[in-house]
Amino acid sequence: MADIKIAHSIFALPFALMASFMAAAPQGTSLDWNRFAGQLVLIVLAMVFARTAAMLANRLLDMDIDAKNPRTQGRALPSGNLSPRQVFLTSMLAAGLFMGTCLLFGVFYDNWWPAMLGIPVLSWICAYAMVKRFSVLCHLYLGSSLAISPIAAAIAIQPDSIMSQPALWLLAGMVLGWVTGFDVIYALQDIEVDREEGLHSLPSKLGMTRALWISRLLHLFAIACLIGAWWVDARFETLFAIGIGIVTALLVYEHATVAKWGTTKMALAFFTLNGIISCVLGALGIADIVI
Repeated sequence: MADIKIAHSIFALPFALMASFMAAAPQGTSLDWNRFAGQLVLIVLAMVFARTAAMLANRLLDMDIDAKNPRTQGRALPSGNLSPRQVFLTSMLAAGLFMGTCLLFGVFYDNWWPAMLGIPVLSWICAYAMVKRFSVLCHLYLGSSLAISPIAAAIAIQPDSIMSQPALWLLAGMVLGWVTGFDVIYALQDIEVDREEGLHSLPSKLGMTRALWISRLLHLFAIACLIGAWWVDARFETLFAIGIGIVTALLVYEHATVAKWGTTKMALAFFTLNGIISCVLGALGIADIVI
């Protein structure tokens, strides 16, 4: 489905993978690859299925609003290329596959936490489209939906890890601030439509200038969380520090691009730069843990 972009999964997936490595190899231990390889496959599948279900739910809930927005009128539902029934059934299929994947952690690894938490997590990440109808916290809600990923992945690998590794929570905090900040930027495209439809985005309520300052502060918070993770977890060394520097530089460039070009280069500011941030940081973090 063209509306479900690979970039949407790339944003959160590297953080889930990094958290998986952290949970599987606590400080002073080595990876059990025979066990971990299968768990890692299940993590990837669960991420893809969950994100697909959430994006389809978002498209379904926003169908009427998308039809009134020139930027989104070409999407599959408002354009008539797909029916609501088709999207609903596909979303239910993705949700079912996600829950099936969660159950496999219990069947093969005797870890039933993913199965018990699967429905609450799925319900949370599928409800984003409703929040912007009544609260400017919609951006924070979306950030939390992606910030769940490293914590959920760690629980799936080793439930006790979330109590013994504070760096996991700092990574979740980074995702929260980072995603919330760039979702505020993304919402700049729809200021007028959001105002006409009574939607509660920060740019529509506060204007572009103040919304961008909030986004900058959120990204400063994200960088602070990364520095905190590097500081408290001895497994993160030079490579992760380099990653923090790259992330900082890319976020500065992202804000400079928006300040200069507004929303005309949103593909660069939103998808490309943030995709690079996620992949680079995830790869360098995993490398520091493994090497």
